[in-house]
Amino acid sequence: MYELVNVEIEHIELLKKYKFATILNNSNNISEEEKKQIINYVNKEVPRQLKDYKLIIVNFIIVGCLLVSNYKDGVLLNEIYLEERYRNMKIGSSIINDLIKEHNIIYLWVYKENLKSIKLYKQFRFIIIEKTKTRYLMKYQKNV
Repeated sequence: MYELVNVEIEHIELLKKYKFATILNNSNNISEEEKKQIINYVNKEVPRQLKDYKLIIVNFIIVGCLLVSNYKDGVLLNEIYLEERYRNMKIGSSIINDLIKEHNIIYLWVYKENLKSIKLYKQFRFIIIEKTKTRYLMKYQKNV
């Protein structure tokens, strides 16, 4: 259904676009100052994390990206982004299912306004373990 491939240096601008979309489309109540901080963060962090990014490919077309990194006692699903026309096709669910098969503990941050994603993560048995003003930290842990 999908394939994950390593990112090349020429994909940096695409990854930044995806990261901006993930953050800014799911956080309506942020100030201009916060937006500036986000832009600086994305411009600094995307190139630094390049080796951890994967492109999501469907039928030889780039449809999004995935960023998973080591975190605490598990991994952090730092970003999963699908282009609009590839959403609601079970691609994201398949990726999360595969991550759950590979890892015992998965963390992720999600904006409180992103109700659709929160509902999906709860279906996969992620629970909210921490709250900030704008986001939740959620955790999945396999029954061992």
